[in-house]
Amino acid sequence: MTDQNQKSTIAPEVSRETGAAGEFRPTPLGGIPVRTAGDLAAYSPAPEHDETPLAKATEHTLLARQSVSTRPPTPRPDATRIIVVANQKGGVGKTTSTVNVAAGLAQLGQRVLVIDLDPQGNASTALSVDHYQGTPGTYELLVDGTPISDVVVGCPEVQGLEVVPATIDLAGADIELVNVVARESRLKKALAAESRVGDEATAGEHRWDYVLIDCPPSLGLLTLNALVAGAEVMIPIQAEYYALEGLGQLLKTVDMVRAHLNPGLAVSTILVTMFDARTRLAAGVAEEVKEHFGEQVLRTYIPRSVRVSEAPSYGQTVMTYDPGSPGALSYLEAAREIAQRGAARGARA
Repeated sequence: MTDQNQKSTIAPEVSRETGAAGEFRPTPLGGIPVRTAGDLAAYSPAPEHDETPLAKATEHTLLARQSVSTRPPTPRPDATRIIVVANQKGGVGKTTSTVNVAAGLAQLGQRVLVIDLDPQGNASTALSVDHYQGTPGTYELLVDGTPISDVVVGCPEVQGLEVVPATIDLAGADIELVNVVARESRLKKALAAESRVGDEATAGEHRWDYVLIDCPPSLGLLTLNALVAGAEVMIPIQAEYYALEGLGQLLKTVDMVRAHLNPGLAVSTILVTMFDARTRLAAGVAEEVKEHFGEQVLRTYIPRSVRVSEAPSYGQTVMTYDPGSPGALSYLEAAREIAQRGAARGARA
């Protein structure tokens, strides 16, 4: 068999983002269909005519973009949910998950604030907000006590999404806060003083429904501030061999914070990222995570996607960069699942 014939045989197995005619084809996740397939159920292909696969893919992407504005909103939570996105292991999709879940929630009709606590400012980059040195942001919030309302900026790409950016100045915050009284509670104090954080009675109609805090890949003072300020922890876990290594230390830190500083803190969400359905390893890791964490694991897994990786270089989340891609549809479904779980907890309470 020639190399050319081999390529033609293998190619259909490698591609997971498009079907035979450039149409999106959901990939099974460990035998379970990708739940984002429902978002495409109403899509009716155009009548048969001469059209290239690229044109069909473009048509599908435009359709996905248009559906954002017509999508029915998800019910708002009774009060602002403060979710800390943390994992001290780098490269697990923590910042990527923060910004894309935030954008997904905003597209579902929620009012969302992202607080970038990583001195690298990657979340700020993906949300297309300035974070050059000297830009008011989380450094001024933590070190100088500047109110959130003075440093928050809107995300130009997503309506209903706002950001407190991070600059390189934040890298020195640990040292500058060493001698400050209650240094681990600076972010909690700032959120408590913000008029848009709370329930309808205290914060009104214009309250933030979700505050997502993107932590640096460490368990230092910045992450500690986030854990003290938050009520929930979302942990992105990469579907690879080393996924669970070091996770025990994060869980111990959460337990310590719960015992001494924030009794209401709970790990509410585990998000499996970079899932490659072609490998048994990914399925095995995902199954192990589910056995360990049970109902905390979202049913939606985030697949490996070139589009997800490309989006930040254009100052966008994948939700606006390519809303018809598998990564965008999966993050949207993950956001919907998070919102529904919160509503279910509120109903039980």
